[in-house]
Amino acid sequence: MSVRSWGLLAMISLLGCGNPVNPPEPKWTAENPNASSSAKSTAAAAQKPVAESKAEKSGSGSLDDLQKGGTAAAGPLKDVFFAFDRSDLSPDARSILKANSDWLKANPAAQVQIEGHCDERGTVEYNLALGSKRAQASKDYLETLGVPASRLSMISYGEEIPVCRENSDSCWEKNRRARFIVTSGRPAS
Repeated sequence: MSVRSWGLLAMISLLGCGNPVNPPEPKWTAENPNASSSAKSTAAAAQKPVAESKAEKSGSGSLDDLQKGGTAAAGPLKDVFFAFDRSDLSPDARSILKANSDWLKANPAAQVQIEGHCDERGTVEYNLALGSKRAQASKDYLETLGVPASRLSMISYGEEIPVCRENSDSCWEKNRRARFIVTSGRPAS
């Protein structure tokens, strides 16, 4: 065979490896929320038998509050605070998380988003990672206290949504926190 024949054979082979004419419908997942609505509704039905209505939403996150021009509203769950550049839980943080877990056990329909926050020192990337570690530490401890992981979600805002904007240690201390937002479910108390 000539070089030209080998080249033609290689091109034909590569064309056969192209995209199929009718690719399968993408599966809806949390990572792929833009999949088709039929795949999304099938996956959502498998994950959660009862759809959540807007009336069940009982909390708004820090970002929602900020976009509305307000400040964070207090909820039934207390914030946990952290030392500078740390994500480990202090004894005070553990006692607050114990109280939060008691409330969550008394309100089994409640879903919670744990927000990780930092002070303004450090890079944006570093603070996002540290905020994530703070939220994860809080989530892990709540799970050890018996709160199902399926009821807890996390997000890190890093330094982006401070509660205090002064340039002082006492202010920075208030910003180093994990915030707990009840996102759905009606409280029993």
